[in-house]
Order: sequence, then structure tokens, then C-alpha cells
Amino acid sequence: MNTSSAHIHPTAIVDEGAQLGVGTRIWHWVHVCGGARIGERCSLGQGVFVGNDVVLGHGVKVQNNVSIYDAVTLDDEVFCGPSMVFTNVVNPRAGVVKKDEYRRTHVKRGATLGANCTLVCGATVGEYAFIGAGAVVTQDVPAHALMVGVPARQIGWMSRHGERLDLPLTGEGEARCPATGTRHVLQAGQVRALD
Repeated sequence: MNTSSAHIHPTAIVDEGAQLGVGTRIWHWVHVCGGARIGERCSLGQGVFVGNDVVLGHGVKVQNNVSIYDAVTLDDEVFCGPSMVFTNVVNPRAGVVKKDEYRRTHVKRGATLGANCTLVCGATVGEYAFIGAGAVVTQDVPAHALMVGVPARQIGWMSRHGERLDLPLTGEGEARCPATGTRHVLQAGQVRALD
């Protein structure tokens, strides 16, 4: 178990074999399974569960009461809001073993997953996307997209800083982040930061 430079609360359980990066903080009543790989400077809040086949990049923040099940990858600086939900089987049954049917979920760099949102397995959430509180994601999400509702639908675009951009949903355009002034361009259905 590589935990030498991580802060682990005495109530937490970190199984043998888990990899924890420098500066990672594991809080009250967390359980990290032995196959988990967690990067540097991560924070796992109270009551978090991390499965064996889970990878967290650097600077990931997981708020209270989130279970990250097998087949989930979170890239650097992903934010998981309180009580948000990951799944790994589309049609689970208590009496039927479906571990060979897990669908991988990938959340890319800088994305925000709002409180109580749900990611149905198999989806990829693009860089710096923003999933609103309570939304249910059932398909891939473009980079920088702002998604809300059940099922989640796109209503706008977000900057890398987490501010809403004044851009149309389709077509082309350019906007600056209200907080940082960073330019973002919409072309061919994709937003990218220029600065």
C-alpha cells in the first residue's frame, strides 16, 4: 500500500495494494479498495467508497457520500459533488451476476459533476463539462457543455474556470470567460479555450 505521504483519517479503511498520491487526503469513514489508483492532491470526503478498478487523476475532489464503482476513470481536477452517483451495469439484477457486463465511464479533465447527479455507465464526459445538480447523464457529453435535467440535455457552454459562456448552442462564436477573460471558440459543435 503506497500511503506514506497521504493523510488518512483513523476511521478510513484503505486496503492493501491501493495507491495514493502525495498530498491526497482521505477523510472520515472512507473505504478505498486495494486495486484503486488515486493521484496526488486528491480529497475524498466523508463516506466515500472507491472500487478496485478505479483510477483518479491528480487534484480530484470527491465530496461526501459518493461511491465510485469499478470501471470508472476520473481525469485530473474532476469535481464530484455530494451524493452524486456512478453506475457500472445498465440493467442490474440482485439475482444475476453481471460483472462481465460493466461499461466503462470516463470523466475528462476539469469536469464538474453536480450534487445528486447520476452518470449512467458507458458515458464519457468531456473536458470542463458541467453537469448540473440532479441531472441524469445517459450519453456522452461534449467538452465544456452545460447539462441539466432528466435526462440531461445541453443548455449552454462553460469556461475552464466554471463560468457560463455567452455562446450559441450550435453554429460558431467566440466568448470570453467572465471571471478570467480567457477566450473560448465554438466551431463545428466543439468549444475550446484559446488562451
